[in-house]
Amino acid sequence: MIEQPFAIGPVQIRNRAILAPMSGISDLPFRRLAWRFGAGLVVTEMVASRELVCDRDESWARLRGDGISPHMVQLAGREARWMAEAARIAQDNGADVIDINMGCPAKKVTGGYSGSALMRDLDHAVGLIEATIGAVSVPVTVKMRLGWDEQSINAPELARRAQDCGVQMITVHGRTRSQFYKGRADWAAIRAVREAISIPLVANGDVETRQDAERILSVSGADAVMVGRASQGRPWLVGQLAGNTSAPRTSDEILDLIIEHYGMNLDHHGADVGVRHFRKHLGWYLDLHAKECPAELKARIMTGRDQNAVIGDLRSAFGRPGGNAQSERAAA
Repeated sequence: MIEQPFAIGPVQIRNRAILAPMSGISDLPFRRLAWRFGAGLVVTEMVASRELVCDRDESWARLRGDGISPHMVQLAGREARWMAEAARIAQDNGADVIDINMGCPAKKVTGGYSGSALMRDLDHAVGLIEATIGAVSVPVTVKMRLGWDEQSINAPELARRAQDCGVQMITVHGRTRSQFYKGRADWAAIRAVREAISIPLVANGDVETRQDAERILSVSGADAVMVGRASQGRPWLVGQLAGNTSAPRTSDEILDLIIEHYGMNLDHHGADVGVRHFRKHLGWYLDLHAKECPAELKARIMTGRDQNAVIGDLRSAFGRPGGNAQSERAAA
């Protein structure tokens, strides 16, 4: 089933494995890799609606989807006018689907009454949905949690009301906001949302393997699966869950991909920002694929400022000392 296509309104999706929007992680280079390795759909990092309208550089960088089709943009905000205008901007700049973030648990987001804080006021949440849908002609979707806390599990109600407004897909992370990422996602609780709506439903939370993906779909009744944290250090994972066989298998292939990803990141963010931004990815890659890397070498890789020196140290971490780091960078 995961390999089968489905649709979000008129937009065709090539399979049912989706890369989650992850702030600071699923930037354009990461999404391009996930797309290349067969993800059915990839979603931008959360784009703050007001910052996009106010022409902030970071928001425009997050909005980009060059080389990815369909292009799905996630917007966050708490005011209808900013959400509507940001949706128009996203559509005018190539968005094929617009997702509304009502699931982010981060304090800096919920403290501004955005993200999962919207689940505490469903009337206000519905107002944002109506404003967004009214501003664009492309499909609008919503990503949410089960509720704010265990005493307010209202995802089924919000999903039903969103569908009534014209939303064309719902994604549910099987935790409340109060749980953040603790414990295990409650896949069975997502089924109540399935019973409340007829539009496509995506289940999210703690999916790491093909078996997990099949299980969450069976238990929740969802149509597709979304993968977030498990893809960190494995941008090929989402496509792999959908049957793509092009993932790197050998240590050399993984190293080559890391170097390529590093180069893509520097090109996208610029050298100074890119070196710092990529460190989280380096940490995940090393922890997963170079477990024998000496602590001193890892520390040098994680703190290095010179891209060529970092690449040289990466080669050493993967047992490929020597070589010309500059030529490796050019090849990336």
